[in-house]
Amino acid sequence: MGNILSFSCDYLEGAHPKILEKLVETNMLQTVGYGLDEYSASAKEKIRKACDAPEADIYFLIGGTQTNATMIDCMLRPYEGVLSAVTGHISVHEAGAIEFGGHKVLTLNHINGKISPYDIENYMKAYMADQNKEHMVMPGMVYLSQPTEYGTLYTLKELEDISSICKRYKLQLYVDGARLAYALGAKDNDVTLKDLARLCDVFYIGGTKCGALFGEAVVIPKHGYLPHIFTMIKQHGALLAKGRITGLQFDVLFTDDLYTKIGKEAVDYANLIREALYNKGYEFAFHTPTNQIFIKLTDKQISQFLDNVNFGFWEGLEDGRKIMRIATSFATTKENVDKLIKLL
Repeated sequence: MGNILSFSCDYLEGAHPKILEKLVETNMLQTVGYGLDEYSASAKEKIRKACDAPEADIYFLIGGTQTNATMIDCMLRPYEGVLSAVTGHISVHEAGAIEFGGHKVLTLNHINGKISPYDIENYMKAYMADQNKEHMVMPGMVYLSQPTEYGTLYTLKELEDISSICKRYKLQLYVDGARLAYALGAKDNDVTLKDLARLCDVFYIGGTKCGALFGEAVVIPKHGYLPHIFTMIKQHGALLAKGRITGLQFDVLFTDDLYTKIGKEAVDYANLIREALYNKGYEFAFHTPTNQIFIKLTDKQISQFLDNVNFGFWEGLEDGRKIMRIATSFATTKENVDKLIKLL
């Protein structure tokens, strides 16, 4: 608020102006509920086309945690758990929502937020060889984030290798795309929506952190893959009566490639900040090619920023310094980027 700049996260603002315009324009129109309206139908067709998945089942849910908890519960059998990086959103920042739904998160080591095909395969080999596996939680799926919680990206080769291992061990592959626009807009990215549709059993396209007021678009590339999914979404309290509100937002985001454009613009602004940080000698925690930047700061350095700018706290380090996150978004302006660079 006020004159303080905020780069703490990427969902501080409301929605892209084009979405607000469309919401106002259609506000008094009467449509069918539960995502069966014409705006949702139009958005679904645009998403199918972008994913090259003409038969895909698509559903609009409200937020990331709700989407993860609902879809993981719908995909798994009662005795199954989900493999995830120990840093994965479902493992750390979803307040145990997956376990609350009756499924254990089975954590794997990570490298800058990513799990490797090697670690997935080793876990499965150990599980299959364990004589007591009937007493254990059976892995039923793999959870990935693209980009990861650390702002890093899976390459197409990594995703293909993970998909291959999942098929070998009959694991479902689910990708959390809460910040997918910023992955698609990153220069280093080589994974497209078409690749996700080809390699995943289910994934979602994030809206809440990518220009929408709220909403995530779940894509199930194979029609009928999850029978009675509409009913199961309602059972989880995830079916919005005024479904046209989410559908309309994605209809706008997938018109004239707006979704990718706003992601690219946010990443371009992040790159300007990265360059300034590098030139000023700040230490990065790790390399990130997307809209999130992680730097190591002392308490004294943090206090020097407090009156002018907000960063997001990420984690403390053993040497007393803290990893702080700088995030750009669909609403970041060149003016505010220039002000931040001047403060640096």
